[in-house]
Amino acid sequence: MGPPPTTIGILSIGDMGLSIANLLGLHDSEATHARARTASLELLSSDQELAHQSDFLLSIVPPRDAWSTAQRVVSGAITRNPRKPLYYLDLNAISPRSAVAVGDILQSAPSIHFIDGGIIGHPPKPKLKAEDGWNKPSIVVSGPHRLSDAGSSGSHLAEVLNVKHIAPTIGPGSGLKMCFASMNKGLTAIAIQAYTSAYQMGISDELRQHLAEYTPELYKVAEKSLVAMPPKAYRWVREMEEIADTLHDEGGFERDMFQAVSEVYRLIADDTELGNEKTDSRVKGKTVEDVARLIGSGLEKRKRKTD
Repeated sequence: MGPPPTTIGILSIGDMGLSIANLLGLHDSEATHARARTASLELLSSDQELAHQSDFLLSIVPPRDAWSTAQRVVSGAITRNPRKPLYYLDLNAISPRSAVAVGDILQSAPSIHFIDGGIIGHPPKPKLKAEDGWNKPSIVVSGPHRLSDAGSSGSHLAEVLNVKHIAPTIGPGSGLKMCFASMNKGLTAIAIQAYTSAYQMGISDELRQHLAEYTPELYKVAEKSLVAMPPKAYRWVREMEEIADTLHDEGGFERDMFQAVSEVYRLIADDTELGNEKTDSRVKGKTVEDVARLIGSGLEKRKRKTD
């Protein structure tokens, strides 16, 4: 006998949220209302309705919205029966300190069981052969509440989503996400500066040739990440600030390195045409040459503003 029927709420239906909804079997097809209509998801009319109907709620929003989202859910859940817990999984790219702050907000609603976490990896998608299942990211979580506390439905959800509970306190789940993201998104920021500077000097081909010859794995990662980055840059501005806080609070390092990385992504999001890109409708920045060219133009535009 399978797990009892459960209702899973997702805030919000961006690229990752939509893919996770796919994985959960909520739909079988491919921007909020448009995406939801295409995906056959049900859009609820109020936060209270969402908080009362859901058994599990996944918060997957831009990092800047993590706190306001938690406050919205609290406002909706304040009248929920505390004997019917709502498991709130904060899967946003925020620091352990911020995760604690989200937990403090959620304490106002006795029915909410807070789980701190983060998503490591790409959005889930089916493997080439349907019978082989799905490629899934790792969802790392921590805190005093476990999905298995919700019985078979929670255990089943943990299995489907590839959830790993790594610690009994709030912070390690989001902290692991931050440490992982500092590596790959930090490397992307280095590639942005190197490729753009090489383009400005007219030596792009030579840079790429030497990377391919002497560090082929790094070359592949850099080329792929540069093209994939533009639609995500606006989200990464705040995420880099959260990484700076994590490495400062937990590791003892200065914040300046990742604050500078944040400014790299702010440049792309605010001062280049790449900031208008959407994951599911790419127009510009589909090659590394175009990415470097448009970032160079953005730098010139910013310089003219300050001159």
